[in-house]
Amino acid sequence: MARALTGPTWNVIAVGVGPAAAAAGTATALARTPYDLVVSAGIGGGFQPGAPVGSLVVADEITVADLGAETPDGFLPVTELGFGTVTHRPPAALVRALATASGARPGTVLTVSTVTGTAARAAELRARHPRALAEAMEGFGVAEAATVHGVPVLELRAVSNPVGPRDRAAWRIGDALAALTEGFGKCAPVLESWEQS
Repeated sequence: MARALTGPTWNVIAVGVGPAAAAAGTATALARTPYDLVVSAGIGGGFQPGAPVGSLVVADEITVADLGAETPDGFLPVTELGFGTVTHRPPAALVRALATASGARPGTVLTVSTVTGTAARAAELRARHPRALAEAMEGFGVAEAATVHGVPVLELRAVSNPVGPRDRAAWRIGDALAALTEGFGKCAPVLESWEQS
C-alpha cells in the first residue's frame, strides 16, 4: 500500500509472494507514481508468546533473516560478509504512533524466503533475532525498493499462526485478516496526518 504525494490518497497494490516479487512490484509502482510512504501489510507467523494469533505487529525493524551464507560456524548475514544490508528501520515516531493507535506490538518483523516449519528453525531464528515478533515473506523486498526510491516504509502484520511446526488446521487466517482490517481502521488517521520530516 502506498500514499500518493497529492494528498491522503491510497493505492492498494498486490505485489506477489516472496521478497523478489515484492521488491519488483513495489519498485514498478514507485517508478510510475510518486509516493511519500509505502506500507507492506498482510498476515504472517508470530513468535510465541510475544505475538499471539490474532495480534497485530508493527515493525520497528524490517530484517531479512536468510540473506547471507551458511558456514561451518553458523549463519553469516551479508553485512558480516562485507556487503549489503539486512535491516531497514521505519520512522520511529510513526511506529510509536501506530502502536499506540492500534494496540500493535512494535518489534522486528523477519522476512524469509522459506517459511519456518519446524521448532528447531523457529528457535534458531529467535536466537539470532531475539526481538523478532513475526515472520513474513515480503517486507524486506518492499523496504529495499522503497529505500532505493527514497521513500519511508512501514510493515504491519496480523498474526495468523505461530512460527514453528506447520499445522494448517490451527491457522486463523480469517481472524488475522479481521485484525488487520481493524488495525488499519485505527491507523488510518495517524497515517493520513503523518508528514515526512
